[in-house]
Amino acid sequence: MAVLVNNIQEKVVVPAELTKLLEEVGEFVLRMEGYPVESEVSIVLVDNSNIRALNLTYRGYDSPTDVLSFCLSDGLTGQENDQILGDVVISMEKAKEQAREYGQTLEREVAFLALHGILHLIGYNHDTLVSEAEMKEKQDFVLKYFKL
Repeated sequence: MAVLVNNIQEKVVVPAELTKLLEEVGEFVLRMEGYPVESEVSIVLVDNSNIRALNLTYRGYDSPTDVLSFCLSDGLTGQENDQILGDVVISMEKAKEQAREYGQTLEREVAFLALHGILHLIGYNHDTLVSEAEMKEKQDFVLKYFKL
C-alpha cells in the first residue's frame, strides 16, 4: 500500500509524526477494506486559497472547505487493474480551525479528514442515514484503533 503525503502549504506546521500517521491511517483503511498491496492514494495538504479554488472549479462552491476527494475511477469501467485510487486534498487551515472549534488535537482532526476522504475514494458516502451510519462506524473504528 502506498499512501503518499504531499504538503504544499506553509501556513500550518506539519510535523513528520503527522505525515507518518496519515500514511499509517491510509494504509490501515485500505488493508481493512481488502485493497491489494499495489493500491495507492495521495493526500495533499493545502491552504484555504488552494482548496477554495478546487472547490469552486469542481463543486461550484466559492469557499474553502476542509477536505475534497478526487476518485480516479469515477464513472470508469474495466479499471480493476488500475490501483491508483485517487487524491484526498485537505486544507490545513480549515483543519486547524476545526480542531480548535471541536476541542480536538490537530493530529486527530487531520487524521479524521484523511480517513473520511479515503472512505469516499473507495465508495463510502453519507447521502442516506444508512450509508452515513456505516461510514461513521468505520471512521469511529479506525480512530479508536489509532487512539485518536
